[in-house]
Amino acid sequence: MTLTVAEAQREFSAGVAYLNTATYGLPPRAAHEAMLAAERDRAAGLMVPTDLDEAVTRSREAFARLLGVPAARVACGPQVSYFVGLAAASLPAGTEVLVADGDFTSLLFPFAARPDLTVRSVPLERIAEEVRAGTGVVAVSAAQSADGRIAPIDDLIGAARAHGARILLDATQAAGWLPLPAGRVDWLVAGGYKWLLGPRGTCFLTGTAEALDALPAIGAGWYAGADIWDSVYGLPLRLAGDARRLDLSPAWQCWAGHAPALELLGRVGVEAIHDHDVALARRFAAGLGLPPGDSAIVAVTVPDGTAELLRRNGVIATVRAGRLRCAFHLTTTDADVDKAVELLAPLVGT
Repeated sequence: MTLTVAEAQREFSAGVAYLNTATYGLPPRAAHEAMLAAERDRAAGLMVPTDLDEAVTRSREAFARLLGVPAARVACGPQVSYFVGLAAASLPAGTEVLVADGDFTSLLFPFAARPDLTVRSVPLERIAEEVRAGTGVVAVSAAQSADGRIAPIDDLIGAARAHGARILLDATQAAGWLPLPAGRVDWLVAGGYKWLLGPRGTCFLTGTAEALDALPAIGAGWYAGADIWDSVYGLPLRLAGDARRLDLSPAWQCWAGHAPALELLGRVGVEAIHDHDVALARRFAAGLGLPPGDSAIVAVTVPDGTAELLRRNGVIATVRAGRLRCAFHLTTTDADVDKAVELLAPLVGT
């Protein structure tokens, strides 16, 4: 059953104007309660791990539906850098990896940690035109963490295909609000605790069948087995035949708290959430005399101490890369935006 944005907003209970989803997303009530219930069961000695596997499966399937990919091509893990590390480990020595200046380090460091790779950093706005014959991989965030700038994804796909390069798209700041061409990039990774509204400790990887097959299962453990609970002891190696071979053993309570959140997002739909989020971001920008953008994140130059001033007045945002970063999501309302604008208008540009 589908939900409108207004109906979905009734599932959240924050008592502040929350403009900080780019740091962590708020859980819908059912997700919050599911995670607490799993932890209460653990404390009571009643937690059943095999039952919580269902939450991992539900999360995998819900993420696949949001991104429009088969669930068999989705791996579940805890952090972005683990999955990026698999991509980095798959590359032959001498490969050039093209990245964007100032991108998030969980996307950059796994490549930079290999001294036999060439990591070339260029301005985001030029990343598509900087793809060249020697480029092996382009690794870039779909939306920049610091300020919300959107990567030129369509141009990048065309340039990468023309030069035989693979694309690794970090969708941590995009999945859940920005429609993404997941079926047209080689690898896509997304941390689950921001716009996907999960607890910290969930992450997803998807991609083309060919690109996923190229990743070494160097983190494989029992949860990557073909039959999970029959893969706990002993050889031979018996990994899953699909993307699950790249899974890491789950922190069960986190996945219990993520499945209901992903399912809620799916009931609203990414297109509706995108329109809501960007409309709020533009309302915010207009109120501060800023030009309209195409992102759900707006970065504003403000005096030191502004984030603390906002918090004292019930508005939550954060400072990144020297600017106030405000993020607008399903949980945000017009009233939240207007409250923030009222507080910020006298400060912007001072």
